[in-house]
Order: sequence, then structure tokens, then C-alpha cells
Amino acid sequence: MFTGIVQATCDVVTIEKNPGFHTLEVSMTSELTKGLQTGASVANNGVCLTVTRIEDHRVFYDVMEETLCVTNLALLQAGDPVNVERSLCFGSEIGGHILSGHIHTRATVRKLMHTSEHYDLELQLDEQWLKYIFYKGFVGVNGCSLTVGKVSTDSFMLHLIPETLALTNLSQLSEGDEVNIEIDTQTQVIVDTVERYLSERSLG
Repeated sequence: MFTGIVQATCDVVTIEKNPGFHTLEVSMTSELTKGLQTGASVANNGVCLTVTRIEDHRVFYDVMEETLCVTNLALLQAGDPVNVERSLCFGSEIGGHILSGHIHTRATVRKLMHTSEHYDLELQLDEQWLKYIFYKGFVGVNGCSLTVGKVSTDSFMLHLIPETLALTNLSQLSEGDEVNIEIDTQTQVIVDTVERYLSERSLG
């Protein structure tokens, strides 16, 4: 489990492409690797990955084909920064909202508006997932817990504060880039339950 509060951006060192999976090597800070063990879960761009090897402060993960198809990890290149969060520990403060690290889909940056006063992103999302996005609700974007702004027929807005830009890789996005999306599970359950109820009622 994760909170969506990114702890650092860490650079991808190498990507070894094997049949059916990629091995991702990420250079992490000494603070992030303290106490980290093989088998632990770490979110990279919001994707829950299992640590397979640790060498000094370089951490290795095997990313399976299914994960590569759903997330933007398949688009990474050596030198790219990823948002990193260690898994939630019992008793830790939850500053964002609970995330599982299981990405539902990707969204495309349609528009980026950056002025001295604000930094806004418009993300285009498929209709099947947009029904779970609500104004003032929560969404995980590249592992960041963010509050949703205006929602339209095929996109939604995000209004980012300087602290978020300083600690994450969202400040480096360009139009056309793809970001990982994890929708709020509670919202999904409510929407699906209501849809099923209305469907059953119409048939009854």
C-alpha cells in the first residue's frame, strides 16, 4: 500500500529488455535504500514493483509484460526520472490517499499551462475510466495523490502546487506524454455498484 506522497525522483540507470519482461535499474538515495530488502515493494511512477536485487544504492526490479502494456514504464529510457515511494509502514502518517500501486490505465497530456501563478495539466482519458473521475475527488498520477479539477467529456484538469512540482517528475511533462493513472478504488466500487443496481432494476 502507498499514500501517493512521492518521496523523491530517482533516475533510471539501465533497462535490460528480456523476452516477456524488462529489468529496471534505478539509482536511489541512501535514505530511500535504508532498510530496503529484496522482496520489498516500491512504487515507481505509481507502479508497485518488487525489489529483486540491491547493489549499493542501485535497486533492480523485473517488470512483467502485462505491466509494460498497461503503464508508461515501457516508455522509459536510461536517465529518465521516476517518482519513487516506499511502501506504507504501520503507524506512518497518511498525507495523501491510499493507493495500491496497481495502475488502471494511462492518460495523455493534452494541454500544459504554466505561468508564474499556476501550473495546470489537462489529461485526456478514455471514457471507460473517466466515469470514475469526479471534481474534487482523488486520482493517482504517476504515483502522486492529486485532487481533480474540472472534468469534461474526455479529459480532466489538475492544478499543481510548487511543492508537488519540486518533488515529482510532473514538472518535466510535455504535451503528448503519457502518465500512469490509478483511480480511487472506493469511487470505482460506488460507481460500479450504482450502475449494476440501475441495470438490474431496468431489467426487473
